[in-house]
Amino acid sequence: MKSLMIRRMAIMAFTVSGLMTLQGPAVAAKKLFVVTTIPDLASIAEAVGGDHVETFAIAKGYQDPHFVDPKPSYMIKLQKADLFVQVGLDLELGWVPSLLDGARNPNILPGAKGYVDASENVPLLEIPAGDPTQLRAQGDIHVYGNPHYWLDPLRGKIIADNIHRALVRLRPEWKADFNRNLQSFKSKIDRKTREWIERLQPYSGTPIVAFHNSWPYLEERFPFDIVMFIEPKPGIPPTPKHLVRVIKAMKQNNIRVIIIEPYYSKKSAELVAAKTGAVVVELAGSVGAEPGIDDYFDLFEYNINKLIDAFKQAGIQPRATED
Repeated sequence: MKSLMIRRMAIMAFTVSGLMTLQGPAVAAKKLFVVTTIPDLASIAEAVGGDHVETFAIAKGYQDPHFVDPKPSYMIKLQKADLFVQVGLDLELGWVPSLLDGARNPNILPGAKGYVDASENVPLLEIPAGDPTQLRAQGDIHVYGNPHYWLDPLRGKIIADNIHRALVRLRPEWKADFNRNLQSFKSKIDRKTREWIERLQPYSGTPIVAFHNSWPYLEERFPFDIVMFIEPKPGIPPTPKHLVRVIKAMKQNNIRVIIIEPYYSKKSAELVAAKTGAVVVELAGSVGAEPGIDDYFDLFEYNINKLIDAFKQAGIQPRATED
């Protein structure tokens, strides 16, 4: 009898130990599922969250983030999300509200623990004055300010702060890991930004033309000047009369570089380039816009390289820099 009881106790102990082995790591390893509107936010969330997060970006890097088809599959992703991060400033106004409504996940709605407006505390550019309803009639005007703030790497640190606070809210037990990852991300941003600025410094003040007004934050951080746009107003196709004005201004001011996003037609830009001898260069607006742009740092590395190559191709001579 005694030996039978010992065997039964051993079997029970083995069973309990097995269950703990199966259940314990599974609970500990459960990651936070983070859904973002654009890949850049997902990349920053991965940097801060590390092994504790899994991410999904709704828009692809080669898409115009203003216009995304709100597919039912995205609602399913949001339904399962622990955290939702958006650019805000009305960039996603045309498609995010319907996705959130369809997801029926109260934990990721504005004001909830699992919601992040990445623009919080970000210094914004181009905040227009006037009645919002009248402003919208003037084209693709963002009434709260230009929303492409992620294209400044130093503002990327503020985005990381916003995501960090949300991750700590949801998983305070992982705060030490999140803190360590955040500081590592910020340190790398500071180091790489100095390198990128130094590389562009010989071309400081070079005037260029942009197709669409997506680049004020990139222009503010790095030493080049966007002097005019091929679009007469944001989101408004250029008229022949406006293109004539652009061509005339480029010839008069010896402007030899035009930048454009991959998702816009290059027809007008190439026409202007043909008339002025300028170089048209596609810059990436987001992570994933081109092969090899796999994270937030790749985005700036790619764009800085493209700009320098375009300046060289256009015959723009670098200035000597002081040691």
